[in-house]
Amino acid sequence: MRLTTKGRYAVTAMLDLALHGTEKPVSLADISSRQDISLSYLEQLFAKLRRNDLVSSVRGPGGGYRLSRGGDEIFVAQIIDAVNETVDATGCGGTADCQQGEVCLTHHLWCDLSEQIHSFLSGISLAQLVARREVQSISARQDARSQPQGGPLSLAEV
Repeated sequence: MRLTTKGRYAVTAMLDLALHGTEKPVSLADISSRQDISLSYLEQLFAKLRRNDLVSSVRGPGGGYRLSRGGDEIFVAQIIDAVNETVDATGCGGTADCQQGEVCLTHHLWCDLSEQIHSFLSGISLAQLVARREVQSISARQDARSQPQGGPLSLAEV
């Protein structure tokens, strides 16, 4: 099965946005820092996610991105599809030229598996992922790592 970095990064970034974007827009720089994904790569992904109405952008100071609708209405397969990815278990990339230009014996089996995987991912929402205890635990660890040591300074300390 092939799911490229583009699809994985898009899902990871959208999950980060779902976790952190409940109160204010989230900057791509913050996602980049927490998830160790190149900022320029995120910009490319979010352009596609915006065109597919999965995120909306907020301009100006304090701007960034928000989910365009509730996390319970955005599914993993939609994110993968939005960045022009496919979940493909075939060896031929779905072109049906697996064996010297012709369909191999197992081509239809792998096509069926690809459809099953897509169907499975179509049933998993961002809200379901956010609700998972292990996702929350990992997110808390990432947040702690990305915070400066000692926390923010108070006005009295400045």
